[in-house]
Amino acid sequence: MNREQILEFVNANPLCHLATCEGMQPRVRGMMLYRADGSGLIFHTGRGKALSRQLLANKQVEVCFNSQDTQVRVAGVAEIVEDMDLKQEIVEARPFLKPWVEQHGYDLLVVFRVTQCQAAVWTMATNFEPTQYRRL
Repeated sequence: MNREQILEFVNANPLCHLATCEGMQPRVRGMMLYRADGSGLIFHTGRGKALSRQLLANKQVEVCFNSQDTQVRVAGVAEIVEDMDLKQEIVEARPFLKPWVEQHGYDLLVVFRVTQCQAAVWTMATNFEPTQYRRL
């Protein structure tokens, strides 16, 4: 897969697993990516959640996206995005966030962008080949 195909795959399969590290303990959780584009992978969480604390302590992440026959892993650095327009766009696109934001305000919504992305593609055909990451 080339860069455009990987971004297309990631956007078509936004349910993913995000791995972080808390101290020496790996942590992984299911997430719903907001979008992937030339600037990186964009996702959000709550400011008070463990994920937010973990990313403030260690910005290194890996995100795994799957379809029935393909897996794409993206490693990179998670950075906070301070962009009110983007927060409003996300809340409009995700109605389940509206009541939460109306009650607590936009400050509790934290948006992250994964940058410096390196991607590895896996299929059954490449199952026994060494994993190769390449710049996304």
